[in-house]
Amino acid sequence: MASESSATETTVTVTGRSEGPKRTTIEAADTEFVIGDASPLEHLLGSLAACINVIGHLVAKERDIVIHDLDVRVEGDIDPAKYEGGETDSRAGFGSIRAHVTVDADADADTLADWMATVEERCPVADNLGTGTDVHVDVERA
Repeated sequence: MASESSATETTVTVTGRSEGPKRTTIEAADTEFVIGDASPLEHLLGSLAACINVIGHLVAKERDIVIHDLDVRVEGDIDPAKYEGGETDSRAGFGSIRAHVTVDADADADTLADWMATVEERCPVADNLGTGTDVHVDVERA
């Protein structure tokens, strides 16, 4: 599935270095972090929670909504048989993901519903999880 590029498109790059079978140091533009204390699956769900938080505050600021507190709980249903090498017709990834946002804000329920719809629409992590983003992996010998 090919996609059209826009003039404002940018590339985000991270580099992962193995620190053992369950730890990977990730280097990003201005920081580095380790995936290993929490699983990559938990980091994926955490990325959705963080993106909802960031975009939620951005949209609230644009709309003059004051957020006092915002919590995001994300759950994903997965059959581990595929990634564990078992015989299954299940996919390797999550079959479904649910996010529940609790927000204390200076806005009524209708305003918050509209705010959340915009956050969902503009959250790049939710977009990637909810659509068929092309993923290509290649390998070369060191």
